[in-house]
Amino acid sequence: MTGHEYMSMDKVAGKIAGGFSSSSSSSSSGSDDDTPSHSKSLKPNVYRLFGREKPLHQVLGAGKPADVLLWRNKRISGSVFGCATALWVLFELLDYHLITLICHILILTLITLFLWSHVSNFIDKPPPNIPDAVFPDKCVLEVASIVRYKMNQALGRLRHIAFGSDVKSFLAVVCGLWILSVIGSCFNFLTLVYIVFVLLHTVLVMYEKYEDKVDSFSEKAITELKKQYVEFDKKVLSKIHKGKLKEKKKD
Repeated sequence: MTGHEYMSMDKVAGKIAGGFSSSSSSSSSGSDDDTPSHSKSLKPNVYRLFGREKPLHQVLGAGKPADVLLWRNKRISGSVFGCATALWVLFELLDYHLITLICHILILTLITLFLWSHVSNFIDKPPPNIPDAVFPDKCVLEVASIVRYKMNQALGRLRHIAFGSDVKSFLAVVCGLWILSVIGSCFNFLTLVYIVFVLLHTVLVMYEKYEDKVDSFSEKAITELKKQYVEFDKKVLSKIHKGKLKEKKKD
């Protein structure tokens, strides 16, 4: 993929993200009056988790998804959370199936519209006016291009880690995949997705509320982890590099 293609993909992604951002200003201002304002700026010279320099709402895109995750509008966020919980209960606890649910919804919708369109002649009411739903070609192609671009980025990153010399990134990815495999063996896919969904709707808003305390604690924890990594590098990784150098000299 050429540099020009990467720039064009970034522009397309920026346009779609910009649509969310432009619509978020009205949704944020139209939120409930009892929702506190979170437009405060970050304190200077204070450590922030992952080195962020912007408020959490802006890091998440400052759009409608960020408003939902951070509970800017409690009614909308509560509705999304309730719908996700209801779907999880249907599929996981009540052993409902996705195809069965879709078919039942379509049957109920078709019966309702059919009866409404025929009964409207007797009750002097117009039949339902349902607009044509059409996916524009441009939107579908833009989404497909962004997905392809992100997948190529991820594959390139994995290839760089696998064949590169960045041992720190290699160990982090391997440990992350191993932890994910352990978690995945304890839950099925639907439950795992629901757990991630719940964490996104709870951890982020709690972090935003107590970010100063969390950032202070994380700074101490990361400093301690760096110390441990330095010791591990001296005792283990440096010996591996020395062994490779000796083998090359012998050759």
